[in-house]
Amino acid sequence: MGVMYLSEEGLNKLKSDLEQLAKVERPAISRQIAEARDKGDLSENAEYHAAKEAQGMLEMKISKLRESLANSRLVDKSRIDTSNVQIMNKVKIKNKVSNQVMEYILVAETEANLKEGKISITSPIAKGLLGKKVGDVVDVKVPSGTILFEIMRISR
Repeated sequence: MGVMYLSEEGLNKLKSDLEQLAKVERPAISRQIAEARDKGDLSENAEYHAAKEAQGMLEMKISKLRESLANSRLVDKSRIDTSNVQIMNKVKIKNKVSNQVMEYILVAETEANLKEGKISITSPIAKGLLGKKVGDVVDVKVPSGTILFEIMRISR
């Protein structure tokens, strides 16, 4: 896993998700396992096996979040360059065929939220825009083919 650049909001969400899993869900699963264990024979105890499986899944999630947190770097929005497209930029683009204008903020995969106009840096559109400047026309390969976009504005 490489370095993941996050906004302060994204970093705080990662921390709160980890805290929820470690301090609330982990103890709850431990209690479930203890209660199931108290019911006797473990070989045929479906509740016990389900709780142990849930515990394994939870520990994997916790481990993955810890790894993400260790590899995260906070991006200082005031220092973001807008001379070309990069992570945390707000990019206004125009579809050259339909003339539809869209505006997206390029964010880390964990912060992507299409309803909020935040697209993952790993998405086809973001990959096509990275490093480009205002006025550039780019071919973006999407599942349905190729779309021509003109970069109209880059901001913070």
